[in-house]
Amino acid sequence: MQHLSDTEFEAAVAEALDGIPAELARAMDNVVVLVEQEPPEDDPDLLGVYDGTPLTERDGWWAAGALPDRITIFQGPLERMCRSVDELRDEIAITVVHEVAHHFGIDDRHLHELGWG
Repeated sequence: MQHLSDTEFEAAVAEALDGIPAELARAMDNVVVLVEQEPPEDDPDLLGVYDGTPLTERDGWWAAGALPDRITIFQGPLERMCRSVDELRDEIAITVVHEVAHHFGIDDRHLHELGWG
């Protein structure tokens, strides 16, 4: 198990977001990325979750007054599954990319086909 301070973990998430290609980052719309310590009790191994309406499902009226979509990255399970800081940073990056892909409407099956699931 590897542990980072909250600030270090949030910085690793920010670095992962910075690693997203610029054209994709610019296309992200009305989404916020959060870090929480633990996932819901009914899914204790959940690394991250996307909660929102994927860009592929939005219509012309969607954005009017819509709350931001949320990507939440869960620090506890990520730290528990990793044995080194490098491994943890890699897993954070993979999880961020995975959840951002959901924002773009890419499902788990397609992510797996692409080698990200």
